[in-house]
Amino acid sequence: MPNVSSAALRKRRRQLVRGLPQIEQILRGSLIETYKRCGRPNCHCIDGPGHGPKRYLSTIRQTGERPRLGYVPNATHAQVAEFLGNYRKLQQMLNEICAINAELLRRRERID
Repeated sequence: MPNVSSAALRKRRRQLVRGLPQIEQILRGSLIETYKRCGRPNCHCIDGPGHGPKRYLSTIRQTGERPRLGYVPNATHAQVAEFLGNYRKLQQMLNEICAINAELLRRRERID
């Protein structure tokens, strides 16, 4: 960033802010996909990966807590995956905005 002009940094910051995902559509956690065997002796799952996929959302409400698992129905899997992606995108964009602001401060310029 040192070779980029301050105007270009401000322009990039405005682009990032305009592209932020909607705050209502973010979710922090991880999707876990499992396959389970039913235990019936003649079922196809004996030789294969099992029944599934079954998906679970792992979330932590507070630092230091154990993760909580919640079942994610197949009908909502795509939306949950999108919300998780939005959270990762938001994190990356906020990190870049912070880096731009730090660079502007390093240059002794206004950050607003």
